[in-house]
Amino acid sequence: MDGINKMVDKQTFLKLFTTQLRYQDPLNPLDNTEFTSQLAQFSSLEQLMDINTNLTNIITYQDSLNNALATNLIGRAVMISGERIQYNGSAVSIGYELSQPASTVTAEIITELGEHVRTINLGYRPQGEGEIIWDGTDESGNPVQEGTYMVELTATDEAGNPVSISSDIESRITGVQFKDNITYIVLENGMRVPLSEIKAIKEGGV
Repeated sequence: MDGINKMVDKQTFLKLFTTQLRYQDPLNPLDNTEFTSQLAQFSSLEQLMDINTNLTNIITYQDSLNNALATNLIGRAVMISGERIQYNGSAVSIGYELSQPASTVTAEIITELGEHVRTINLGYRPQGEGEIIWDGTDESGNPVQEGTYMVELTATDEAGNPVSISSDIESRITGVQFKDNITYIVLENGMRVPLSEIKAIKEGGV
C-alpha cells in the first residue's frame, strides 16, 4: 500500500524480537539456531544504520566544504565546455578537442544575435587538444565591442566528411550559487554550470 514504509528500523526490530521472546511457547521455546540468526540480523541492522548515519554526516560535511572552497574561486578564470566567449579587450583563448585528424578546422565568431564577426581558418590539425586565439577583431581587422560572443567550430577530413570537435572556453567566475545540494559557478559570459564541470582553473581573471 502507498505510504507504508516497508523498511524495519532498529527500534521496530527490537520491539518485535522482545515480543516474540515474551510470548514464546514454554513447551516449545525458540530454537537456538533461529535465536542466534535473529541476533545476527539485529547486529547487522544496527551496523548498517550506523554506517548510513556516518556516510550522511560525511556527505553533509563534504558539501559544506565544497561550498566554502567554491567562494574562493570568485574572480578566477576557468576553462569549461561551451561556446560562449567573453571579450574584454584582450585576446581570447578557445580550446578544442578533435576526435581524429582534420584537414580543415574553422572557428566562426558570431554575436549573440547570430551576426557574423570573424572566421578563423586553421587548416590541418592533428587529433587531440588544441588552442585558437581570437584577437578581438572582425574580418576587416577592426576591434569589436567588448561583450559576449559565440564560437562555432567545424572540422572536416580529407574527403570532406565532418569530424567531431568540441570547444572549451575561458571565462571569469563572478559568483557562486547553491541549489538542490549542487554548487554552481556563475560566469562572466552569463553561463551557470556545476562546479564539477570545471576543466581547469587559471591564476587570475581573464
